Amino acid sequence: MADALLEPLFLLMAEANASDLHWCEGDVPRLRVHGFLREVTPPEALRGLPFAELTARLIGRGNLERFLAEREFDGAATVLGGRRIRINVFRKRERIAWAIRLLPERFLSFAELGLPLPFLEGITEMRRGLVLVTGATGSGKTTTLASILHRINQTRHEHILTVEDPIEYVHENEACLVSQREVGHDTHGFHEALRAALREDPDIVLLGEMRDRESMDAALTLAETGHLTFATLHTSGAVETISRIVSAFEAMEQGQVRERLAANLKVVITQQLVPWSDGSGRSLCAEIMVSTKATRAMIRDHKERQLFSLIETGSEYGMMTMNASLRELVRGGRLSLREAAAFSPDRDALLQPER
Repeated sequence: MADALLEPLFLLMAEANASDLHWCEGDVPRLRVHGFLREVTPPEALRGLPFAELTARLIGRGNLERFLAEREFDGAATVLGGRRIRINVFRKRERIAWAIRLLPERFLSFAELGLPLPFLEGITEMRRGLVLVTGATGSGKTTTLASILHRINQTRHEHILTVEDPIEYVHENEACLVSQREVGHDTHGFHEALRAALREDPDIVLLGEMRDRESMDAALTLAETGHLTFATLHTSGAVETISRIVSAFEAMEQGQVRERLAANLKVVITQQLVPWSDGSGRSLCAEIMVSTKATRAMIRDHKERQLFSLIETGSEYGMMTMNASLRELVRGGRLSLREAAAFSPDRDALLQPER
């Protein structure tokens, strides 16, 4: 996948330090740099070629036929001698459009991620339980999990199994054996792979995104059967995460799901990437909830709305609110308090003077 003719386009992304490329038939390409889009001139070799031909060179002619029939395509490829890209091809107003994400050329170190180091080290030492990384699309969830798995791969002697759609970061065997399964290539479907996971003798499992009741049930089952299980979810905080999982089940099952979550959920990280005032970079800000006796009781007793107060006062356990994370950026001079407020889940609280 991804013909050599397109390499100058990916090089343009890399040189601009762009995270994403958007290009639509009949329009100019746009790069997302530090969170903002800007127009660029396409490489000379690509000018004048029909966009359908460029798309065939991006995803392969067989996949182009599939895209033309289904109107959607998701995939991944290796470019520039080792960089991974995630590809989405879609149609808008009867024109072909691309959204391409260029992943970092290496796994980020824990110091580079921007999350507390002792907290991250603690996750890599866990032996069982469910760890969720949540946030909007483009908030760096995949990168955070890739860095955690990379550290585990270097420091433990176990079997890591991933089920991904598509595979974004490639993990080679180091101290661990790593089995990465891509939906559509290595397995017929996400649910089939999850059902088979327990028979494949994993110690650590990455499920990718929890999309529905079946995948949430599988994640909880893997955690309760003694596996360290990682997954992502598109939610904006720990409170919404608990509510989203519970509400995916029938009313008669929800009490049991709360018991399962209370027993197995270890950490919820909700993150976003916040651009600096000068436009020269972005920092990760996060809300962190850690399992404690009090958080488990609130989940079990249908009191998740009170979890936020525990997160506010739980710094000794590694917990942190999004506002506390944003204030650290303000103190570091990366952005103003008013700018930080645009990214806050509780703007009024952030703008109040600290006590």
